[in-house]
Amino acid sequence: MQKREFLRSLGQVSLGAVLAPELLTYAHRTAPEALARDGDFWESVRGGYRLVPDYINLENGYYSMQSSAVLEQYVSHVRAINYQASRYMRTVQSDDALETRRQLAALAGCAVEELIVTRNTTESLDTVIAGYDWKPGDEAVMAAQDYGAMLDQFRLMARRHGLVNRVVSLPFDPATDDEVVQLYANAITPKTRLLMVCHLVNITGHILPIRKIAEMAHARGVDVLVDGAHAFAQLEFRIPDLGVDYYGASLHKWLGAPLGAGMLYVRREKIAGLWPVFGDAVSTPDDDIRKLNHRGTHPVHTDLAIRDAIAAHQAIGIQRKEARLRYLQRYWSDQVRDRPNVVLNTPRDPVRSCAIANVGVTSMPPRELHRRLFDEHKVWTVAIDNAGVRGVRVTPHLYTTTAELDTFVGALGVLARG
Repeated sequence: MQKREFLRSLGQVSLGAVLAPELLTYAHRTAPEALARDGDFWESVRGGYRLVPDYINLENGYYSMQSSAVLEQYVSHVRAINYQASRYMRTVQSDDALETRRQLAALAGCAVEELIVTRNTTESLDTVIAGYDWKPGDEAVMAAQDYGAMLDQFRLMARRHGLVNRVVSLPFDPATDDEVVQLYANAITPKTRLLMVCHLVNITGHILPIRKIAEMAHARGVDVLVDGAHAFAQLEFRIPDLGVDYYGASLHKWLGAPLGAGMLYVRREKIAGLWPVFGDAVSTPDDDIRKLNHRGTHPVHTDLAIRDAIAAHQAIGIQRKEARLRYLQRYWSDQVRDRPNVVLNTPRDPVRSCAIANVGVTSMPPRELHRRLFDEHKVWTVAIDNAGVRGVRVTPHLYTTTAELDTFVGALGVLARG
C-alpha cells in the first residue's frame, strides 16, 4: 500500500488522547522537519477537527479550537459533574484539581508548587502586576507591542500607586539578540523593579530572547514577568530554563484546551512577596502559591479537559508540532516577503518566529485588508493597527493545508496589485 493510501486508510483519525498506533509510530519514526512537509500525515490530523467549510481560518492565535476528541471529553466532563453536582464538588474536586496542576507542571517542566491554573494569560499576569507592593516612584519596563490588557493593568497601577511605566518599542526585524536585549537594558534605571516581556509577540509573531533578557535584568536587580500566551505549547522549552520569575500562558490557544483555561508560574522564592488579588484563607502560608488562586466556585470541567488537551498535545509531540507550524508560516511568508506593495511585520530570520506572522498591503488600511480578504476570498484573519504594526495577523494551525495557504497568497497578490 502506498503511503498516501496507508494514511487515509486509518480514517479521519480523531486527535485525542491516543492517536492510531500506526500513525503514531509513523510520526515518531520520521524526523520533525521531514514530517512537517508531509501533507498526507497532516491531512489525517486535520480529520480530527470539525472545520467550517465556508472559509479558511487563519486566525487561530486568538483561540485555537479543541480537537473533536478533546471537545467530546470536555462535554462528558460537563455531564458527569452536573450528574454528581455538589457531592463531586465537596469530595473529588480538590484531588482532581491537584492532578491537573501536576500534569500541567510536568508539561511546563516546573514544580507543582510553582504553578496554578487560571482563566487566561491576562488573569495570570495581572495577578502578578497587582500583587506587587508598589511605592510611588517605582518603575516598570514593558514594550508598546505587549498585549493591551497588561499595559492597561500597569496604567492602573500608575494611577493607584504612582508607578512609573517606561515603554520601549520593539524592532520588527532585529539583526541580533543583543539589539533586543540592549533595548530593554537602556530603559532600566535604579528605580526599576519589574520588566514585562513577551515570549512571542502576539501581533507580529516575533520570538524574543527571553533567557538573555532575564540574565540582563537580574544582573540589575530587576524581576522578569513573561507573557507566554502564544509560546506555551507552540515552542519547545521548559519554563525554569528561561530563568524568569513569573510566566503566564493561555491554554485555550496552542494547547487546545477549552476556553477559559490558563496558567501562572511563579518561581518558588518569589511567591511570598506577592499579595493575593482576592482574600484567601488565613491558613494559606505566604509562600504557598495557592494563595494567589482563590477562584471560588468555578467551571471545574474545564480543568479536567486540560488533561485531555495535554494528552492530545503529547500524542503529536512538541517537536513535530513546532516544526509543522514553522513550516506553514514560512511556506506563505517566504512567497510574499519581497513583493511590491507588501510589507512583512515579522522577522526575516526563521529562528525568530513560528506559526504567527503579520503582513500588510502598503496602500490599504489593515481593516480594509481584513475585510476584503474575507468578503472577496473567504480568508479569515484579524486586522492589527497599533504600536507601529499595520497589517493582518495570519495564524495557521496543524490542520491548515498548503492549498489553503496558496489561496491566501493568491488573494494577497490580487489585493496588493489593487
